[in-house]
Amino acid sequence: MKNKILVILLLCCTMYVHAWDWWPVPMAQIDTCHDTLMYVGGMQVLSSNNTYAPTWLYANRNGEIALLPHSGNLRAGIVKPATRPNRWFDYDFGVVLSGRIAGTHISTNPYQIEGTGFFSLLYAHARLYIVDITVGIKPLYFGGGDEELTCGSLLLSNNAHPFPRISVGIDQWTPIPGLFGYMELRGGLTHGWLNDNNGKVSHAKLHHKYIGMRAGGKLPINLSYEFHHAAMWGGYRSDGLDFGNDFDSFRNIFWGRGGGATLSDQLNKQGNHMLSQLLCLTAKGKDWHVDLYWQDFQEDGGINFIGCRANSMDGRWGISAVQNYWPFISGLTFEIIQTTDQSGPWHDRDGMVFGGNDSYYSNSSYPQGWTYFGQSICSTLLSPTNSRIWAYHTGIKGDIYDFKYRVLCTHARNYGTYNTPEESQNTAFLLEVKKIVPQAWGLEFGISLAYDFGTQHGNTFGTMITISKQGIIKQW
Repeated sequence: MKNKILVILLLCCTMYVHAWDWWPVPMAQIDTCHDTLMYVGGMQVLSSNNTYAPTWLYANRNGEIALLPHSGNLRAGIVKPATRPNRWFDYDFGVVLSGRIAGTHISTNPYQIEGTGFFSLLYAHARLYIVDITVGIKPLYFGGGDEELTCGSLLLSNNAHPFPRISVGIDQWTPIPGLFGYMELRGGLTHGWLNDNNGKVSHAKLHHKYIGMRAGGKLPINLSYEFHHAAMWGGYRSDGLDFGNDFDSFRNIFWGRGGGATLSDQLNKQGNHMLSQLLCLTAKGKDWHVDLYWQDFQEDGGINFIGCRANSMDGRWGISAVQNYWPFISGLTFEIIQTTDQSGPWHDRDGMVFGGNDSYYSNSSYPQGWTYFGQSICSTLLSPTNSRIWAYHTGIKGDIYDFKYRVLCTHARNYGTYNTPEESQNTAFLLEVKKIVPQAWGLEFGISLAYDFGTQHGNTFGTMITISKQGIIKQW
């Protein structure tokens, strides 16, 4: 009898240990998926009635749409997505070439037309168990929220054209061994090349590293925290001055140390550094989740926990809700951005150092700031010449009888910078509708209507027509 009891207890313990998987990574499951090679292609035509196109016709589109009032775009390529999360090895790649032509307003004298060709995607990515390696041109977004509905991250967004990069890290939230999936981590390191020439600094580089932890696992409530360090460094000034492009300079950038060719970089930190922290509380169910997130931003001083700095009033606060029960409204986002504090109006005054006037996104060595080919790498609402803003943003998306729609509405009050104050305001609106028509060879047709009104850009109305198609070339 005692032996039978011991056997039963042993079986119960075995079942209990089996239920509590010590490292529940996807690769422990059976792989039933397939690899797929796809083709993608499309065209976009935009026309508006003022000096620039309305904000939400060109913003957060990875630099594919010109800021000018009239433009057209053709794109075509092949994409192989990552589709095997349960396999120890997965890979994806994309080669998409875009050609764009854009022109100023017809009343402009002289009328100007510009044409350009570029790769929207040119990358390869491989995952070896939990480690990811990415090489090439691919968007890099960090900042929380729904990428379709957000107004953009304070650090790295989808606004500018993606830059060539090499990234190594753990891209997806991955359980820590031995903690049964209730604690997860992710992180990575990126080296990028900003190969544009803005007339001030050419061929600068971008450094980014981050680490994140998430608690909760399969529980209905999760809490995550991420710390990001980014820096623009290296390159050559217009007069030929070398800002430091060697390995010693990279080490200074990595550790946030002084050095380089200018006195400012030697006394402070070499390059243009930015820190950002992201705190997110998630409530989730079977077919829904709600995120509450807070992203801060800092450019000087030591490392302090989010909310514990002199500029703690500045940041991005948002709520994002996504659900699959009712398709008419599947996603909703509301965000507030404030960057007006900047640790106060004075860096130093009357011989005293206050440490304020942070002048986000630029410094004396990189006056062009956090931009790439003229567009902000962060949220389109912010720029080196307009880094003090108050903004309110709402986004809604859904599917009404196979008509997929997206609505964005943003109101921003702009104050320029402390050194060059300039007040203005703008309200930007977008209505975008897309539908796949099987009778027309499976083409997806879309129309976007956008309107800006205010003193920042003037009153601007624009329309964009899109036609696109994607399909499977081969599956194995």
